[in-house]
Amino acid sequence: MLAYVYKSLKKADTYLYLAKRDDFERLPEPVRMQLGKLQFVLEVDLAPPRKLAQQDPEVVRANLTTRGFHLQFPPTMLDPMTEDWGTDG
Repeated sequence: MLAYVYKSLKKADTYLYLAKRDDFERLPEPVRMQLGKLQFVLEVDLAPPRKLAQQDPEVVRANLTTRGFHLQFPPTMLDPMTEDWGTDG
């Protein structure tokens, strides 16, 4: 299954996967407004055993099949290496 990935120029680290290239009509209007202008970044084959850095490829494939799109939002967990662990004497 091919997916076409776009990044939102309005929302940092937010990506849109589409089942069909430039098929923005699939998106509900409020979602389109929130994402703003989109820039194409990647065409990717999601066939198993494809792995993705921040998303479960099975979930992405399921959303593309049922909705025609998948949204990837920024990770909400902070990098544990940036936390203050109280080890600075």
